[in-house]
Amino acid sequence: MSRLIKWYVLAAILALISLSIYASGGGNDNAPPFPVPLSCYSEEPSSSQFLKDGCDRVHGIEDFKDPEGASMGELLSHRISANPFNLVASLLFLLAIIHTFMANKLTAYAHKIHEEHDERMKEAGSSEEEIKHDIPFKAELFHFLGEVEVVFGLWVIALMAFMIGYFDWSTFKNYIVYDRVYIEPMFVVVIMAIASTRPVVKFAEQLLGLAAGLGGHSPAAWWFSILTIAPLLGSFITEPAAITIAALLLANQFYKHKPSTVFSYATIGLLFVNISVGGTLTHFAAPPVLMVAAPWDWSMGFMASNFGWKAALGILIANILYFIVFRGQFAKMGANAGSEGSAALDTPEERKLKPGQMSHEEFEAMWAERDNPIPWGVTLVHLLFLAWTVFNAHYPALFIGGMLFFLGFMVLTGTHQNKVEFKSPILVGFFLAGLITHGGLQGWWIAPVLGSLAELPLMLTATVLTAFNDNAAITYLATLVPNLAEASKYAVVAGAVTGGGLTVIANAPNPAGQSILGRFFTHGVNPGLLLAGALIPTIIMGLCFMIL
Repeated sequence: MSRLIKWYVLAAILALISLSIYASGGGNDNAPPFPVPLSCYSEEPSSSQFLKDGCDRVHGIEDFKDPEGASMGELLSHRISANPFNLVASLLFLLAIIHTFMANKLTAYAHKIHEEHDERMKEAGSSEEEIKHDIPFKAELFHFLGEVEVVFGLWVIALMAFMIGYFDWSTFKNYIVYDRVYIEPMFVVVIMAIASTRPVVKFAEQLLGLAAGLGGHSPAAWWFSILTIAPLLGSFITEPAAITIAALLLANQFYKHKPSTVFSYATIGLLFVNISVGGTLTHFAAPPVLMVAAPWDWSMGFMASNFGWKAALGILIANILYFIVFRGQFAKMGANAGSEGSAALDTPEERKLKPGQMSHEEFEAMWAERDNPIPWGVTLVHLLFLAWTVFNAHYPALFIGGMLFFLGFMVLTGTHQNKVEFKSPILVGFFLAGLITHGGLQGWWIAPVLGSLAELPLMLTATVLTAFNDNAAITYLATLVPNLAEASKYAVVAGAVTGGGLTVIANAPNPAGQSILGRFFTHGVNPGLLLAGALIPTIIMGLCFMIL
């Protein structure tokens, strides 16, 4: 019962936080708007939009109007001169991005410090138990700084210091509480927690196993089935849920066979790209599509006919290409899997430990991998909770409230459950919250860049920008560009979803995949190698959207 109380208290705290954010009615109506609305740079002081956005309350607004006929460089320079904080916010964002690319080096340095510390303790005659529990602070610090999921949250602290110093506390508070919307990070925490439970993963494994069975349930058959079906499933259960399931299945059916470094990065890059485009069959599952669906009146039929089938074809082509390139490694993995099974059958003398003889960690690992059947009713309830969360994805009071009941149900059916891991979901939510906080201050330069380009350059630019900013932010800013042509709307969304696999920060679900699969990569996922692994699928998807 104590476990039940613990989970209810945790969920209640999350619910109170979400309600306080979601239900807050607004800040000081007389305070100048922050960040400065884009209309303050482009509209005449007498226009209705200028007054509606509160531009008349911005200090020094008479200097904000963009110069006529200015080049892009001159326009951005003018906006920095009119509002120097634009440059400060973007430099902090750039430093945060650089930090993400340095994360694996920081993790490697942390391991080096730890190893050197352990060697010194061994030389001093310390026992293994003492060495195990004496972890140097410096190693922990660099390991923490090397966690990709905490990077943008850490740089929010720097942003807060600059905002308070440049403006005041109220400006920062109002920006966080009233301007930014953190529903998506909260949703990702909940959907990841539910999608990673044993009944949901086993159900997905059985479902995809039907397709993998056509290839004899070999590692190659599982690889192809997961990377083809799971991304398209994301159009209906949302991309965060799809990538959680896909990553867990890849861990169990592919990465456990220890593929080469090149193959490992090719697979995670392909996964990120496929997930990014796989959600375009509908208008509600992919974050960058969701941002434009209502403003541009894009329906499910529109998405399926203009994006969905092209994405499905691109996924199939990219998967087949990578399958052909790595077919030799698949053969070796299949042979190794068979030999391991034969070795297990040929060694009856292998020591079998009873639960009472195991350590806590050994027992937990054995229990998590058990094959005991799960009653269909338990699985059905999990799927209903998953559907409830997806259906109410924009209403935190409902999906977090649902999480309360879900945690209670998990306690009641504990025999069929594994331990609920909240660390990864919360870290991913923290990552997205930090990205949303920084991304909200980049519109001053992204919007005019998007609005100044023709269709093909616009698509290519959106693809590149997506690698350094969440693709949902790119498409949202596109909705603010006045009189954007239909062809340009298509180009910016196509570019945003195409580039969603190039980096961890390019698409909101990517951190979830990295969190689950990161343990299979030395010192975590290397951003440069991830980019290389995702590059060819990205080109394929781009060609499908441009040519077809």
